[in-house]
Amino acid sequence: MTVTESAPGGSGPGGCASEECAPTGSSPAGARALHEGILRRQSARESSARTYARALPIVPVRARGLTIEGADGRRYLDCLSGAGTLALGHNHPVVLEAVRKVLDSGAPLHALDLATPVKDAFVDELFRTLPAGFADHARVQFCGPAGTDAVEAAFKLVRAATGRAGIMAFAGAYHGMTAGALAASGHAPDVRVARLPYPQDYRCPFGVGGPRGAELAARWTESVLDDPRSGVPLPAGMILEPVQGEGGVIPAADDWMRRMRRLTAERSVPLIADEIQTGVGRTGAFWGVEHSGVTPDVMVLSKAIGGSLPLAVVVYRDDLDVWEPGAHAGTFRGNQLAMAAGTATLTHVRENRLAERAATLGSRMLSQLGALAEEYPCIGEVRGRGLMIGLELVDPTGAAPEEDVTPPLPGARVPRPAAPELAAAVQRECLRRGLIIELGGRHASVVRLLPPLTITDEQSAAVLDRLADAVEAAARTHTDRARRTGPPGRQQRSSGRAGGAG
Repeated sequence: MTVTESAPGGSGPGGCASEECAPTGSSPAGARALHEGILRRQSARESSARTYARALPIVPVRARGLTIEGADGRRYLDCLSGAGTLALGHNHPVVLEAVRKVLDSGAPLHALDLATPVKDAFVDELFRTLPAGFADHARVQFCGPAGTDAVEAAFKLVRAATGRAGIMAFAGAYHGMTAGALAASGHAPDVRVARLPYPQDYRCPFGVGGPRGAELAARWTESVLDDPRSGVPLPAGMILEPVQGEGGVIPAADDWMRRMRRLTAERSVPLIADEIQTGVGRTGAFWGVEHSGVTPDVMVLSKAIGGSLPLAVVVYRDDLDVWEPGAHAGTFRGNQLAMAAGTATLTHVRENRLAERAATLGSRMLSQLGALAEEYPCIGEVRGRGLMIGLELVDPTGAAPEEDVTPPLPGARVPRPAAPELAAAVQRECLRRGLIIELGGRHASVVRLLPPLTITDEQSAAVLDRLADAVEAAARTHTDRARRTGPPGRQQRSSGRAGGAG
């Protein structure tokens, strides 16, 4: 197998101190037995709620940067990055050094919400990165360690500040798995939040896409806010993602974002930006809202801000700070190691201009994937922003819309039925080739790439090569099974791409 980055060895940080979990030097049969035994025990003992482990049956024992080494000795290029948590990849040296420094200092690792030098440094660096003008009038609330808790805190905050109860959210949204956050997500089983259309091109809810589709979505929102018979009282807040991640990697149009900011500001409705996955350079700006120049009233942050460790915060305008002491708390809101790792990550991204790097490399990858989509009709659309990239897989033989419905944009493909089984096949083929990717979207038909911001040009080429081979293999199998009667599938490419990851 060809890899572009070596996994770390040894028993130091990033390695494995136990010979029992170290495949290096062991026989292939022994490594496989270790790997299979751990997976078997996981299946027998862990909850049925586990998710990634079902689609990605690997046992990571070492990791560095983009590379993971499994207990079976295989190496993988990781474009899942902890669901976007690992802005700098696995075990980045600046993160490890920050954690070691705290451990060696004798500082407390648990401090509730007490002031500490580690926390003070984190807040300084966080405020240094915030959108222009926001930090001058901002407060920060440390929450429980998951992003969903930050969303819950944000909802409680705007309800307390406005005296209102309702929340406005958008179709396709994902804000977490606790009750309030789930209610605002696109797959909520019990709707208690007003749902609004989120503009998109390929599957525009109004059938037009582009600026016109975004304008219609904005008009719908304005109507709901202003119509006294809309059935939706003036809400306590509106929550949106600058790029819908789990919803299918759908970037919000900048004009639409500015329109949402104007609509909410004119009606004294706090605007909550969910930057849990889009933040810390992921989209090609430090914060996703910066593409549109929007400054929200509230930002919910998690994932990358902890530098791979659990951390979540809410940052908001100081005039919203009406809470009484203890109005929102949590035992594990003072994780010193996470704050130290987060400070190191934020600083490294800022000082090394990794957001700009993500914009440049992401644009190049999107262009290359666009060429792949021209070759394979099972790729309905390639979209994304920065290093948050998605390919929607479709059934090219499925029924097309009525002939009088024009494509969403000039040159765009007519939307076809989503193909979740094909997407799952692509994920499996990627894993066979040593590439870890995630699926998302409304029908789990979107292949998602979330590589670390530190990915090199060489590594990105390896990722795209393996992905292209996986799409080809999955499409060929899909074509054979469907016994298509249309034009024959394309012949297998003969490039020198890497094969398996073993």
